Amino acid sequence: MTRNAQRGQFVTLEGIDGAGKSTHAAWLVEALRARGLTVVATREPGGTRIGEALRELLLRQPMAHDTEALLMFAARREHVLQVIEPALARGDLVLCDRYTDATWAYQGGGHRVSKSLIADLERHVHAGCNPDLTLLFDVPSSVSRDRLERMRALGRDLDKFELEDAGFFDRVRDAYLERAAADPSRFRVIDGGRPLAEVRAELARIVSAL
Repeated sequence: MTRNAQRGQFVTLEGIDGAGKSTHAAWLVEALRARGLTVVATREPGGTRIGEALRELLLRQPMAHDTEALLMFAARREHVLQVIEPALARGDLVLCDRYTDATWAYQGGGHRVSKSLIADLERHVHAGCNPDLTLLFDVPSSVSRDRLERMRALGRDLDKFELEDAGFFDRVRDAYLERAAADPSRFRVIDGGRPLAEVRAELARIVSAL
């Protein structure tokens, strides 16, 4: 992404379901605001009226896997145009819960959607709007499944991705780690299996750098 002195920063949070990403998102927003930063907190799929409507379809309705990828990028296009780019142009910090790395991991890795299709859609939808920093919360799929089962036992209604089998989550995790290895200057891989206090301490160091 082309940056200038006035342009904001774009930070994304990624990880398989149950890795702890959402647990830390609200804390990160407050920690960044406490440092005087103007933070726009958003999520994918979602972030706009159209995106939130598509989110319900994507998380609940069965569909072909390439249809899933197309709808993800349709929601993302509106998100980039309506929320992300305007916020960056104002000089704000955008903190987004999932972005295109999630599509590479879930649709590309987990559901084996064509990499060339995802790459083409990525270029069309946001060729010049990519994260400056991606925090990847990483846990083995066994930890993910245990956490999701505990959520379900407490009455949480799991979505269709959260109900996938261990093999799916292994492929998603592998795809995330491959992307992190290919772009180490952007990714910070965080061990989400550690105690909460240890993860927060690492996040605090990252916030200080921002």
